[in-house]
Amino acid sequence: METLTAVVRSEYFPAGAVLVGVVLFWTIGLLGGLSWLSGGQPPLAILTWMFFIYGVVVLSPLAGIWAAVDLSRRWWRNRQARQQQPGTADVESF
Repeated sequence: METLTAVVRSEYFPAGAVLVGVVLFWTIGLLGGLSWLSGGQPPLAILTWMFFIYGVVVLSPLAGIWAAVDLSRRWWRNRQARQQQPGTADVESF
């Protein structure tokens, strides 16, 4: 439970969750997530679903790019802060 709490409280969690959600959405879409449209759905339900999917398709790449940039920016900032602290050794230098 402590590990889960540490992960959720991590500064990387929000952007990581968004990035995982975007990748999961596109993976499901590529594997045929819209196949339910071939069933006998009412036209209004299909139209509403298509508007929702259209919005997610347009916004998800932007959210994914924003999350990836945020993750890389946080990682880079933390890496620079560790290197500037006196008396600490960088693990990658070993």
